[in-house]
Amino acid sequence: MDEHIHQRQAGPADARTARSQFWEGFAKGLPIMVASAPFGLLFGALAIDNGFSLFETVLMSAAIFGGASQMVGIELFGQNIPAWLIVFSIFAVNFRHVLYSAAVGRRISHFKPLQSLLSYFVLTDPQYAETEKRAESGRPVTFIWYLGVATPIYVMWVLEAGVGALFGNLISDTHAFGIDMLLPIYFLGLVMGFRKRDNWAAIVIASAFVSIIAYKTIGSPWHVSIGALAGILVAVIVAKPEKSQEQH
Repeated sequence: MDEHIHQRQAGPADARTARSQFWEGFAKGLPIMVASAPFGLLFGALAIDNGFSLFETVLMSAAIFGGASQMVGIELFGQNIPAWLIVFSIFAVNFRHVLYSAAVGRRISHFKPLQSLLSYFVLTDPQYAETEKRAESGRPVTFIWYLGVATPIYVMWVLEAGVGALFGNLISDTHAFGIDMLLPIYFLGLVMGFRKRDNWAAIVIASAFVSIIAYKTIGSPWHVSIGALAGILVAVIVAKPEKSQEQH
């Protein structure tokens, strides 16, 4: 009887904890939502200019949920380009997500299979950074918290595609207002958030340097993946070996 009463009393407490975690994650997603808004709107406008319907524009944002991939896609769709080359180009843009998935996988290994699938689908650069920071702070990475971070970003990204498709011509030139700098500034803030890690400066400098060279020589979008691989290589080279735990 006592155990039954305890279980009934634990239910509302668990629900309050889940709600608290969701809104805590939601608060983390809000600035990401604001920073990505201009690009969601711009994608909608560009998609319409490239012959997409309103429905196709919104569907693409909902199904792919990848800004860079969608931008590459609308530039290549409709051209006389083989389908495999389009897929390969999009893969090149998003190769970094292979690295993100490998890193986040160890943080969400306790998720159920369907939860993991959804988590990988909504995985973005900021989502990865927020997950890493939470895990390193010693706080649990729960599915409800993870979903809280992703919800405002995903919902607004899809809505912005529709709004951009309808009214995107009003902001066709993001340079005129400087709003194209919002997302780079936000990403810079994410990178700076990891500055206390060992060898942070060496890894960031190497990645940035190689990425710039690749951009000037090979071109976009390859510079993203090449810069990331350069940073990983430097991290491997300068990593300190683990101290032996053997007792003498």
